[in-house]
Amino acid sequence: MRFWATCPSLSTIYFLFVIFAGSTIFHCHQRLVLVPAPWVYPGRVVLFPRHLPGGGMSTINSKGRLGNQMGEYATLYALAKMNGRPAFIPPRMHSTLAPIFRITLPVLHDTTASRIPWQNYPLNDWMEERYRHIPGEYVRLTGYPCSWTFYHHLRAEILQEFTLHDHVREEAQNFLRGLQAKWARQATFVGVHVRRGDYVVMPNVWKGVVADRGYLEQALDWFRARYRSPLFVVTSDDTAWCWQNFKASLRDVVFTGNGLQGSPARDFALLTQRNHAVITVGTFGIWAACLTGGNTIYLASFTLPNSPFHTVFKPQAAFLLKRVGTAANLGQARENGP
Repeated sequence: MRFWATCPSLSTIYFLFVIFAGSTIFHCHQRLVLVPAPWVYPGRVVLFPRHLPGGGMSTINSKGRLGNQMGEYATLYALAKMNGRPAFIPPRMHSTLAPIFRITLPVLHDTTASRIPWQNYPLNDWMEERYRHIPGEYVRLTGYPCSWTFYHHLRAEILQEFTLHDHVREEAQNFLRGLQAKWARQATFVGVHVRRGDYVVMPNVWKGVVADRGYLEQALDWFRARYRSPLFVVTSDDTAWCWQNFKASLRDVVFTGNGLQGSPARDFALLTQRNHAVITVGTFGIWAACLTGGNTIYLASFTLPNSPFHTVFKPQAAFLLKRVGTAANLGQARENGP
């Protein structure tokens, strides 16, 4: 009887258990800094002790859309390795890239990042010698870097990082197989990316131009002269313009999404699964051409010599020498110049 008198009641035991479980969950959540829902592709989670790890670390801003963030990711990957620091990506970058690619860099939660004494380090859009020795321990790279000069020496590793998930690749392959079934002959697929959107301000703001119908006809004719049965698959952020300007070429030109603008992820996957590429302006097309292989026609000399665009962009740092450049018609840029 004494034993039962000194034992706590079942309700007391239950109450203590609830308090213990709740406290454990709360502290684990604070320590582990879980990757937030609703991510379908969880990243490798950062586990920080009470004190920051010695030796420093690197991260980068997550700015722009898909092509920009691919450039930022690859630049962080290369410069962090070059400077001997571990690299971590922001959640926004993970949510953009992880549903498409098998990226491996761990995620740095915003809550954790806010506790770190970062030193911002601005980058140009091309590699410089000083970037090999970036000072500081906790470095946050800033800017819109997207140049092969940062990471070409790690090309195999970067291509591995940007390997498509199986289901993404298979969806693109199914689309191309469907086209091939409708095509009378064995086709050579050429991806065409026409970027307009925010670049249509080029004549007024940057003293430059976007691709016009003449450039695209010239680029398509280059492939028609060299391949027996090219089939051009067009993706764009301005499908209405493309429909209007490809009317005369519909015998060997098809549009993704039945002429409606597709998702960037789907369009990008389709571009990378083709044999060759035609690109205009923008990092989206540059990355698609990089992952495609084969021949690439790109829009060259699309700004006037005195364009302010040259302060933030160097063509020789954006386009590899093996690409085939076709000069742009700068008439509209000259008409809008001073």
